[in-house]
Amino acid sequence: MKNFSLPLLILASVLVLHGCASVSVISDYDQDIDFNSYKTYAFYKTGIDRARISDLDKKRILRAIETEMSAKGFTKSDEPDLLVSIFTNERVEVDIYNGGWGYGWGWPGYYGFYGPYAGPGFWGPGFYGNSVSTRTEGALYIDLIDKNKKALTWQGKGVGDLYTGKKIEKKEERIREIVAKIMTQYPPETDSED
Repeated sequence: MKNFSLPLLILASVLVLHGCASVSVISDYDQDIDFNSYKTYAFYKTGIDRARISDLDKKRILRAIETEMSAKGFTKSDEPDLLVSIFTNERVEVDIYNGGWGYGWGWPGYYGFYGPYAGPGFWGPGFYGNSVSTRTEGALYIDLIDKNKKALTWQGKGVGDLYTGKKIEKKEERIREIVAKIMTQYPPETDSED
């Protein structure tokens, strides 16, 4: 029984780690800006209209940004300090895992008089074939533009695997996760000299 538990534990660990897809985040900003002076924002419709995603996903992203901006103390305004714009990009990644020789759990592969052999499994050498998987990787850029100066003051970028299944709740959850991770970079932490 101990031999059977170890492969299941390893398989479960791999599935859990694969399910927790990470998001890589970077940001850039204008060092001459006092980010504490910004208190209000509005969405920059022209920029958002250019984003190459469905209107439904745009709404999901904008709702997630509203949540994060509100949590940072911003209020939405018709006379904003900042304009928020987004840009998206996606690509399909193909992962190929080459098989090889190794040890693992298996069942003897012969058929007896009463059907497939139903005896105990075994540990031993074997050849494991190639496997191919695809995933969609997306990049979301969030731009914060000083309305009066008409200049980009901050940009955050998040890159991660997108949820491409049928469950809308999981898609919304992934979008919220990506936006929240990007917005952890705002306001930027300025380097202070000692």
